[in-house]
Amino acid sequence: MKQKTTQWQVLETAEAVAIAACHEIMQSATQAIKKHGQFRIVLAGGSTPERVYRLMAQEGGDWNKWLFYLGDERCLPVADPERNSEMIRKNLLDHLPLSEQQIRFIPAEKGAEKAAQAYRKTIETALPFDLVILGMGEDGHTASLFPQHQHHHDEPAHAVHHAPKPPEDRVSLSQKSLSNTQHLLILVTGENKQQAVAQWQQGDTLPIATISSLTSIKTLLDKAAFGKERPL
Repeated sequence: MKQKTTQWQVLETAEAVAIAACHEIMQSATQAIKKHGQFRIVLAGGSTPERVYRLMAQEGGDWNKWLFYLGDERCLPVADPERNSEMIRKNLLDHLPLSEQQIRFIPAEKGAEKAAQAYRKTIETALPFDLVILGMGEDGHTASLFPQHQHHHDEPAHAVHHAPKPPEDRVSLSQKSLSNTQHLLILVTGENKQQAVAQWQQGDTLPIATISSLTSIKTLLDKAAFGKERPL
């Protein structure tokens, strides 16, 4: 897949990024529902998306037409507070009028291999997604796709072992699946991301830089993440 051009938008604060992201998501939902009656969204873990989910929980929408998927998950017991799914439930899903059938998360409690196999079947009928949300770590990783890790290109979802941060076992959608989306929204905040952002813009092969989309890529950053010396 040819890499789409990324639209960069630098905002003053992390809160401004969250507000802009919430607007982008709700707008994408409206368009997708109008077009084909559903909105298939892939959610991300992390502190930056967490702010966004709190704002989304206050929005009105055709929530019964949303289908929620996960970009990655940590292999921990059900309801463990360190799971992405628990953060998302607490900040968003528990506040919305949803059925459990709309929430299609990764069964990571089964272990990385079994969970990845199960999730491949779950997303088969979801592709292409309408919107994928991603964050980025200090090392340029996204979802649970880490630098120096190698995975089979054609796998829709990967079992991840030896992650550089605990827990070592995880499940992640693949680069191919994450890129199979109409729209990609990347959220990056915090001064500790400056080096990775610079490397990304310089063309370094970071995991975040390998993700594309079918239609558009938008990256929202705060000034702390982007830095003050480099032009867009």
